[in-house]
Amino acid sequence: MRTSKIKIRSLFGISEQELSGKSVEITGPKGAGKTSVLDAIRYALTNSSKRDWIVRSGDNEGEIIIETDTNMTIDRKARTEKADTIFVKNGNDRVMRPESFLKSIITPLQLDPVAFTQMTKNEQNRAILDLIEFDWDLNWIRDQFGEIPPGVDYSQNILQVLNDIQSDKGTYFMSRQDINRDIRNKQAFIEDIAKDIPEDYQAEKWRNFDLSEKYSELMKIKDENGRIEQARALRDNYGNKLRGLQADRNIAASAAEKAVNAERKSLESTIARLKAELSAAEINITTLEDKLLDKIRVIDSDYEARKAKLDKDFGSAQEYIEREIRPVDGLEKEINEAETMIRYLNEYDRMITMQKELEELRADSEEYTRKIELARTLPGKILETAKLPVEGLTVENGIPLIHGLPVSNRSDGELLELCVEIAISKPDSLQIILIDGTEKLDDKSRERLYRKCREKGLQFIATRTTNDNELLVTEL
Repeated sequence: MRTSKIKIRSLFGISEQELSGKSVEITGPKGAGKTSVLDAIRYALTNSSKRDWIVRSGDNEGEIIIETDTNMTIDRKARTEKADTIFVKNGNDRVMRPESFLKSIITPLQLDPVAFTQMTKNEQNRAILDLIEFDWDLNWIRDQFGEIPPGVDYSQNILQVLNDIQSDKGTYFMSRQDINRDIRNKQAFIEDIAKDIPEDYQAEKWRNFDLSEKYSELMKIKDENGRIEQARALRDNYGNKLRGLQADRNIAASAAEKAVNAERKSLESTIARLKAELSAAEINITTLEDKLLDKIRVIDSDYEARKAKLDKDFGSAQEYIEREIRPVDGLEKEINEAETMIRYLNEYDRMITMQKELEELRADSEEYTRKIELARTLPGKILETAKLPVEGLTVENGIPLIHGLPVSNRSDGELLELCVEIAISKPDSLQIILIDGTEKLDDKSRERLYRKCREKGLQFIATRTTNDNELLVTEL
């Protein structure tokens, strides 16, 4: 689709200008209005302009009409006192969404390819990638990654979006780095804990070990062993103790007898000396035997009581005397081992918790790796089905390559020829290219560009600053 007529009235300082569907070069001195023609065409196709004033000074309304060889008409009016209007007719039908329609038939590089040559490398890459036609939205992103990856500018084209997702400065990559650092730290902690825990440590065994019950069992055995030893000691010393009791009895009786004899002698002496007390002394003598018997009875009673207690203790000991002393070494060893192993439980549980956390971190890291790899492989799959703006376009790490070479490696002339290729890449698009400032190209490059446009059947409108005194429109 080519233009058959372009008619400009009262726009950008142009009083009235009409162009046919042929390619033209507009030449003349600076300030003659060459670029105004291109600005008017851009305004018609994009509804935008870098200029502050669109309507020609002194007029209230400006208009540009573009007609094509496919019976399409674009009629855009700019007005100072009323709203601007746009009317697009495609064949016999009026286009109801004209701005969207116009975007579908033109690419930005067609409207200002010289500006493309002056872009930075990143801007050029983005401009190329923006031309790749692939139908996607945030739902497509969510279907691929299970979420909308954060930290990404989704106003970019899909290949730049995917490049940002997998970038080593992206959220996924940085998050994976953080997780991998946590993995290394936790692994070091686990190894540090594990080196102090015995090999083949049976945590559940020691977690369920009833140390209190074992202590009770040990104390019971020790108590019983003590009773056995006491019973045996009592048995072995019974005769000695009995003899001791008998000796104590005899000693006490002998002492009592001696005391009574001494008292008798004293009394006899007293009788002899004290006749007046004779009768009383005689009475006392008659009671001394009873007194001795009473003392002997008290001594015997104490003896019998102490002997009864000894016999009772010996009787209680009989239950244990014949029992075997039970060894406690094994039980004490088991308890000591249990105490040692139980002390490891907290560190063991901490290690197990860290191992679970480590597994989760590894799973998260692997998931980030999967998503990063997905973002790296999706561009290749997209390019298999996407409509590419130019033959030989590939993308590596978010950088567009033309026949294996970065766009930034091309000269200005080659970049302009690339814009020509892009302009003709869509057969149903408007086959026109606006080239402003071709004086920046050497004569050979300029002629090569014009020739390429003609060979491709592309209409071009070019401007070139010359030393001529007036504006010239030359059909080529």
